[in-house]
Amino acid sequence: MNKLIAAVLATTALTTPVLAEEIKEFRIGLLGGENAQDRMNNNECLRAKTEALLGVPTKLFAPADYNGVIQGLLGGTLDMAWLGASGYAKTFLSDPEAVEPILVKVNTDGGYGYYSVGFARKDSGITSLDDMKGKVFGFGDPNSTSGFLIPSIEIPEATGATMTSGDYFGEVKFTGGHEQTIVAVNNGDVDGGVTWADGLGEWEDGYQSGALRRAVDAGLVDMNDLVQIWQSKPIPEGPIVLRKDLPEDVKVKFTALMASLPAMDPDCAYGVLSGEAKGVMPIGHDAYEVIIEARKLKSN
Repeated sequence: MNKLIAAVLATTALTTPVLAEEIKEFRIGLLGGENAQDRMNNNECLRAKTEALLGVPTKLFAPADYNGVIQGLLGGTLDMAWLGASGYAKTFLSDPEAVEPILVKVNTDGGYGYYSVGFARKDSGITSLDDMKGKVFGFGDPNSTSGFLIPSIEIPEATGATMTSGDYFGEVKFTGGHEQTIVAVNNGDVDGGVTWADGLGEWEDGYQSGALRRAVDAGLVDMNDLVQIWQSKPIPEGPIVLRKDLPEDVKVKFTALMASLPAMDPDCAYGVLSGEAKGVMPIGHDAYEVIIEARKLKSN
């Protein structure tokens, strides 16, 4: 009889949600880049699926800037986030034991790279970085890979000038995030800006995924009013990370949920992954060593 009870208990443990005493709740951090309500809406389906799977209240948090998510992970008040590569680098450099990368978004072409894209209004007459001399250039967040780190390295290489306001550009201005940069350029508040895109598909659609695609889907811009003026070298897509000291079974179950999301619920995956994607695949720390070194150099 005891063997039967043990067998039933063992089977039940595999099929029931994680026991509440292991974790009391699960907290998902949403990186900045677009307005908080849109971020919450795009990830509500993930929140609901995670709550059903883990059997504990699951909450979404959308801090105003990238650093809010980074500090939440470092302080243990967030359990999961999709970070940019630069955000992961900052988190790792602050505390190597805080988080672990588990998955990375895979583009429709099977790669996991994306680009920092410079753009301006078509009617401005700006077609290249040369035309941006003396003008206002908008960047997103200081902790954004494509919104600042990579452009701050590659644009000076292209122009031979620093990113200090008044050196080459009339003003280097932080807008607060990708969506804010796109809106600022579209409205003429800044002359040019940078954001992120997978570089696949058509410009008119805002490419297949990224901040431009989000802005098109939200009805914020008509891409025919904008023109691309610069593109970075490929950047490794940032990792989906989990707090390292979460229980192992929580990590396994959440990783499996994220991995199956594109096949299980394509509409949900489209919102969570910022547009069209092939899916996600496993990724480790080693993929971000180059970005970590870049952040070290910038901080010296």
